[in-house]
Amino acid sequence: MNMHKFVGAHVSIAGGVENAPLNAADIGASAFALFTKNQRQWKAKPLTPKNITEFGANLKKAGITPDHCLPHDSYLINLGHPEEEKRQKSLNAFIDEIRRCEALGLCMLNFHPGSHLNRISEDACIDNIISSLNTAISHTEGVKLVIENTAGQGSNVGYRFEHIAAIIAGIDNKERIGTCLDTCHAFAAGYDIRTYKDFQKTMQDFESIVGIQYLSGVHMNDSKRELGSRVDRHESLGKGMIGLDAFGYIMNDSRFDNIPLILETPEPDIWPQEIRLLYSFVPDL
Repeated sequence: MNMHKFVGAHVSIAGGVENAPLNAADIGASAFALFTKNQRQWKAKPLTPKNITEFGANLKKAGITPDHCLPHDSYLINLGHPEEEKRQKSLNAFIDEIRRCEALGLCMLNFHPGSHLNRISEDACIDNIISSLNTAISHTEGVKLVIENTAGQGSNVGYRFEHIAAIIAGIDNKERIGTCLDTCHAFAAGYDIRTYKDFQKTMQDFESIVGIQYLSGVHMNDSKRELGSRVDRHESLGKGMIGLDAFGYIMNDSRFDNIPLILETPEPDIWPQEIRLLYSFVPDL
């Protein structure tokens, strides 16, 4: 197995966050994503010493290191919200999520940038996101905040590489910011990766606009909808509009070494096969 590629999926935390590493090991993963709390609720019970101790022990048991874990924040959070009060509520929840990652010994938190709700401009929304992130960074330590590119569905910003670059440019402490590239979202936003030529063009755009040094994770998803649809619908690998080739390009590209490559495909039952499929693209060392 190529030891530069770390593949997994977004696994369940049913019964406690400490179960996530074991759920990852069960599917043959060497990386994983998780929510550190119920993502459909604003408030969550604090992590207990037992949660924290067992999470660390189970990580070791699973043979997965913290830098191959990509926790995701709650989808309720909108750091770009046009209303100050609601933006502050989101920011408070976001800071709590960062502190949960700190407590678990995790070094990244993946998030969707935010939405303007058709009430302010994209630029104003991006300014709100930058302000929220700088505040969150000043109140926490150690956890890299990883911006996910979006499909551009609804009023979400982050569907252009330029949006991601603008957010990064506004962050005071660049060591605390990164980005996660979602293949389905990129494709839905108009970035083609189906042929080797198009994949290289998209990655060159990413490198020149965002900067490869910020790439901290990938969501490995096929797309139910066509190129540029701006509709966020994930599909199992090879069953969607992107096709399998793009995932082979990623698995054989050193720009994706040593970062979590995470499935968010819609059929958890076949995650073990999808993980094996991805590793099968890599010639044995």
